[in-house]
Amino acid sequence: MTNNNNNSIKLKYYYGKNLAILLADKICRAYPSFRRQQFIDTVDRKTHDLELKGRISAITEALHEYLPLPYAEVVKIMVSILGPPNPHETGMFKEGYWIMPIAFFVETHGINDFELSTDAIYQITQRSTGEYAVRPFVVKYPKEMTLLMLQWSLDSNVHVRRLSSEGLRPRLPWAKKLEQFVSDPGPILPILENLKEDESLFVKKSVANNINDILKDNYDIGIRLLKRWSRSQNTNTRWIIKHALRNELKKVNTEAINLVKPKGRNRYP
Repeated sequence: MTNNNNNSIKLKYYYGKNLAILLADKICRAYPSFRRQQFIDTVDRKTHDLELKGRISAITEALHEYLPLPYAEVVKIMVSILGPPNPHETGMFKEGYWIMPIAFFVETHGINDFELSTDAIYQITQRSTGEYAVRPFVVKYPKEMTLLMLQWSLDSNVHVRRLSSEGLRPRLPWAKKLEQFVSDPGPILPILENLKEDESLFVKKSVANNINDILKDNYDIGIRLLKRWSRSQNTNTRWIIKHALRNELKKVNTEAINLVKPKGRNRYP
């Protein structure tokens, strides 16, 4: 995995001393008593021999060590340094990569403060992504989170709408499976219904990928949803259906082929 800023540099190398300097400078403006140099030295020392996830975790724990404040105060500081929301659908990893340790901080240290942490994730995902941070909350607070994600699926911000689908994917890459949705994806479906005509490609890809995950474990539920959607002529819905069925189409699944076949055609090319 590489960083889009420079394809010759592995992403993990962005999570080290230079990122510690960037974070320290931002934090010092909001919290002047932050021990800047000690934080930088600690991150530099602890990240050298680690891979990507280990580096993010090390930076997160250094933040926890050098911000010995109540969780609510730390989150307030962190949210204050995020900067303006990303106005584009891209750039969440390219420009927002430095926010990942902050997201991981909320994920690991904020699990017992539902409202404060989900408010922080709502802000984080508009600049980077909350798709990983949100998952422990989905496991611990399943009803509360599905209701919140249903609300987020109607949000005006494209990144928040995308999170409402991406964060609930049963088999999100680089994350633990959400076993509750592998067993029963039913709670996800109303959220996907709200997003099925979304004009954002960013959102449409997430919805299609979510359904693709569902099809792997609950084929009948996924295909029944897509059959119902196939009665729509909305171009965004039609795009989602085809992208969601991409693996089934590769298998030459007749049921999938019939769902994407233009009306009046007898053959799928």
